[in-house]
Order: sequence, then C-alpha cells, then structure tokens
Amino acid sequence: MRKLIKKGAVATTMSLMLLAVSCNEDFLVIRPTGTLSQAQLASKNGLEGALISAYAQLNGRAARMASANNWVWGSIRGGDSNKGTDPGDFSDINPIQRYEYQTTQGVIAEAWGGFYEGVARANNVLNLLTMAGTDVTDAEKQRIGAEARFLRAHYYFELRRNFLNVPYVDETVDVGSGIEKVKNDKEIWPMIEADMKHAFDNLPERQGAVGRANKWAAAAYLGKIYLYQNKFAEAKAMFDQVIANGMTSDGKKYALVPRYADIFRATNDNNAESVFAIQAAANTGSVNNANPQFDLNYPYNTGPNGPAGCCGFNQPSFELVNSFRTTANGLPLLDESYRQPANELKTDMGVAADAAFTPDTKPVDPRLDHAVGRRGIPYLDWQDFPGIAWIRNQPNGGPYAPKKFIYYRSDVGSLQDNSSWTPAYTALNVTIIRFADVLLMAAEAEIEAGSLTKAMEYTNMVRARAANPAGFVMKNGAPAANYVISPYPASQFATKESARQAVRFERKLELSDEGHRFYDLVRWGIAAPYLNGYLAYESKYLTTALGGAKFTPNQDEYLPIPQAQIDLLGADILKQNPGF
Repeated sequence: MRKLIKKGAVATTMSLMLLAVSCNEDFLVIRPTGTLSQAQLASKNGLEGALISAYAQLNGRAARMASANNWVWGSIRGGDSNKGTDPGDFSDINPIQRYEYQTTQGVIAEAWGGFYEGVARANNVLNLLTMAGTDVTDAEKQRIGAEARFLRAHYYFELRRNFLNVPYVDETVDVGSGIEKVKNDKEIWPMIEADMKHAFDNLPERQGAVGRANKWAAAAYLGKIYLYQNKFAEAKAMFDQVIANGMTSDGKKYALVPRYADIFRATNDNNAESVFAIQAAANTGSVNNANPQFDLNYPYNTGPNGPAGCCGFNQPSFELVNSFRTTANGLPLLDESYRQPANELKTDMGVAADAAFTPDTKPVDPRLDHAVGRRGIPYLDWQDFPGIAWIRNQPNGGPYAPKKFIYYRSDVGSLQDNSSWTPAYTALNVTIIRFADVLLMAAEAEIEAGSLTKAMEYTNMVRARAANPAGFVMKNGAPAANYVISPYPASQFATKESARQAVRFERKLELSDEGHRFYDLVRWGIAAPYLNGYLAYESKYLTTALGGAKFTPNQDEYLPIPQAQIDLLGADILKQNPGF
C-alpha cells in the first residue's frame, strides 16, 4: 500500500508507567477467547502486527497530548499559537499556555502515559524478536528490530524533552522483574542515541511501505538528537550525509517541494521533503487511522468543520502573525520590531463582521498566508477567510485561525472522514521531520562546527522556496497580499551571533505551528527572556487568557512528573522535577 496504514493494532493501552509486555497465565486452565499464543505473536505476521502497533502510537491513538505533532507542548508553549476558543472549553490547557503547570493535570498525565505506551509497544516487538519463529529470516529480524529501536528512541526523545528526568525501561525489564524499581535518576540521552544509532546502522534505505522509517530518517533523527545535546560536530556529520545521500523509503532523493503549500496537502503526502511522518488514512473504519490529534483545531462555525460547528483551538498568536512582516527589501525584522505598532499587521480584532476592513498592504513573508487564516485572504479552496464569523471568542483567542493542517474542500469524502462527530479527521500526514527542518538544523550545526557560508546557503535554500511566486496565495489572479521575501545577505552571516539570529528566526517562520518552537527556545537557552517578552506583548490583546502570566526559568522548561506516577511507584523511585 502507498502508506503504512495504522490499522489492526495489537497492543492494548498500558497503565501509565507499567510497561508490561507479558503476564504469567499458568493458572489459566482454558485460554480466553481471542488471545494469541506466544508462537503466533513471534511469527512473522505477529511481529509485523506488533510493529505496526508501535507505529500506530505516533498519533496518540485519540490521546491528543501524546501525539508527536505537539500542538500544545511545542506550538502553544512556544508562542506560535494560543489555546483559543472559549476559556472554559478544554480548560486543562489554560494553565499550560500560562506556564502554570500542575502535577495533577490530565493533559500532562495523558502525554506521559501516551509516550510510555509507545515505549511499551516498541519493547514488546523487541521482546518478541527474542522468540522469533523459523519463518522470520535474519534480514527480517534485523529490519524489524531496527524499526522498533527507531520508534523507542522517538518516544524516549519526546519524554526526555518534555519531562527531563524520566525512567528508562527496555525490553529486558517487566512487571515482577524490576520495572517497578526503575528510577528517574539517570540521564537517558545515551540510550536514545544508542537506539537511533542502531537504527541508522541496520535499517535499509528502502522499505516495502513508504511510511516505515528507513536509514536516512534515522540519520536525520540522530542528527537532531545530537543537536539537542549541543554535539554540533556529530550533528553536522549526520546532516552532511542526509543532505548528500538521503532519500525517502520509496527512493525519492530528499528535496524541498517547489511550493510551500504542497507540504500540507494530503494529495501530496510522502513527497520528497517528508523525512519521517505520522501516516494518516481516511475512511478506514476508524478515525484513529486519520490524524485525530487536530480534530479541535479548526475555524469555528461554518467552513471546513461544517455542521460540527467546532472548535476554534490553536489560534495563531499576534506574535507569530506579526513575525512575518518584512522590510521593503524582503528581510525579516530580526530585532523584534515587528511588535512595534508601525510594523504590526492590520487586524480585525474587535471589528464587527459586517464592518468594513482595510487589508494590510505592507510587505509580508508569503508563508504567512499558508500558516494563518486571516480576514480577506483565501482560506485554501474554501472561501475568503471571513474573520469574526469563523472565530469563537476573539477576546480569548484573537482573530486568526490555523491553516496548515486543514483539509481542502476538494478533499471532502475522499481524503477526509465523515464517519464521526466532526469531519475534522483527514488523511493528511503529520510530518515529524521534513527536509527544510534538516537544512535549518544543518545550518545551526554549520554555525557552531563548520562554515558560516554553508549555513547561509542552507538557510537561503529554504527562503528561495518560499519566494517561488508559483506558490503564493492568489486572489482574483494576483497575489493575495504584498509578498516580499529575499535571501539573507552575506553580512547577516558575517559572525556566529548574527548567523544564529537569522537561522533561529527562519525556523520560527518556516516551521510555524508545527510543534517545534518551544523546544527550540529551550535548547537554545533563551526560553525565559523570549517567552516573557512574548507574554508581555500578547497579553495586550488577550488580557484574560494571558494577563499576569510569566515563564519561570529553571522550572518551566519541563513539565512536572505526574503526581499519580509518584504516588504509584513512590517518591523514593520517582523524583519530582525542580520547582514542583
């Protein structure tokens, strides 16, 4: 099949930290109906089913907070977006956007449990491999094991960057054999590295299903893991290989797709830019095989969400929208002067639906209108965005709507699923790593361990794609806004400091609302000053939602360990993170 369909998952939901892969059934006289024998599970079909189950957990399986898209943990916490909608709707997210995390919050527990469920499923595969039947060849064992370790590295990567101090459990530990005694007092980066390095060394370049991880997805992810540890020389070495030789699992050489919008079209899934993605499929009989993590993140009322009239979450921030302002020469305002009134985009905040609205005519980066729904600009192939008519509560969320992960009108009924309470389930893949991300990570590594000139080359490759007029949002046969973008001049990359400034801002623009921003700010060590500046700016518009909020350094970079886990295992086993 064209994709790795997430269907027929074998694993059942594990209870939070208890990562059992088997249990003692000797006392049973009659095997319960529907169970599978160990021999069946360790067969080729059983192993493949268990592996698909491990892939299936990438989207959280209806647990939105455990999806690798990280729209709450990466985008809302990073200032790309606000929770939006009504303050009382899914109010458990309100403390997250204010950096007032609580140890008993359900959304935090959901993330912890969902990521560990992924670990459990990967460990289950590796455990079954030790009992593999004679129908499994050595080559198949190598591939299956490498895919499972790739996935385990991914789930632990999410746990490490969200929770900092987490217990590491592999396939050798089970209930009754020590899992309850594993502490969270060891740094797990070495284990994450080892798993992804094993995946890189043992995965094939090509796979039978394009959604499976291959050698080059592992290489890119390993480079990312190095980057998070400031191992810039090691990261550069990996990215050099990926850029020179990397290809998708079905053999397409990695490249930027010509038009920015095509990254976010289900009709163009698994393109040459997709390094590794959560695979999605519509109309399979379960909306969990689509991308269920975005079912709330649609414009309110009419439009793409149709009769559901829901929900208005994940509204792009004023901070993000104004960051797309450019100079007359097409360069971004790296000094944050986009927050100044003279540079802010015109907004219809507080303007009645039937009132006249004068569109903004000053220059903007064309990626703005692929990322954000704003008044008067075509919203994909639906209609011009109508402003307040599609906004649930402007004072709480602002006048903008997300746009990147919305289905097209032309997708209705085919690449979109109507079988549930909302039509917001689609076949659009959610990319975890794409080639533009690789280029910008490589640019970072070059700044610290290589060439400033090469860093500029990679960064300007990304900007050149954004500048392609064929990819502009059009209205009445002309660009829908005053799109002006140009490459960075050599002077911007004359020093490491100015080069860092450019690459970091480029990641903000290129990868907006894709779940990266908060983690970038934390690993750069600038989360506190940036986010407190963002809160001061954004709260001028969203007084109720963000007024008085603050980011506390050396605390709010990480989520607290869920209190239920500490109560379950004991404070002598799990230590709470600083500040909680």
